[in-house]
Amino acid sequence: MKTIPVAEFKTNFSAILKEVEKGEKFVISYGRKKSTIAMLVPYESTIDAPKRKLGLLQEKGASMEIMPDFEISDEELLNEKL
Repeated sequence: MKTIPVAEFKTNFSAILKEVEKGEKFVISYGRKKSTIAMLVPYESTIDAPKRKLGLLQEKGASMEIMPDFEISDEELLNEKL
């Protein structure tokens, strides 16, 4: 996995896409502090990704379902404190 600044990403976009096509992953950084803002990964790697396990309660028969009417705005999602 390579970390590159956004300016380099913009300048070498086509070459980077060719590397991603070959399986390389890129972390994109931005600003003076070089904060990581995004990751570019091959599309195929996301299709076969294993599903996340529920955790400790899985063995106790717990389940989770997100209802179709569940809504969260982009602003709420971005401002969520982790």
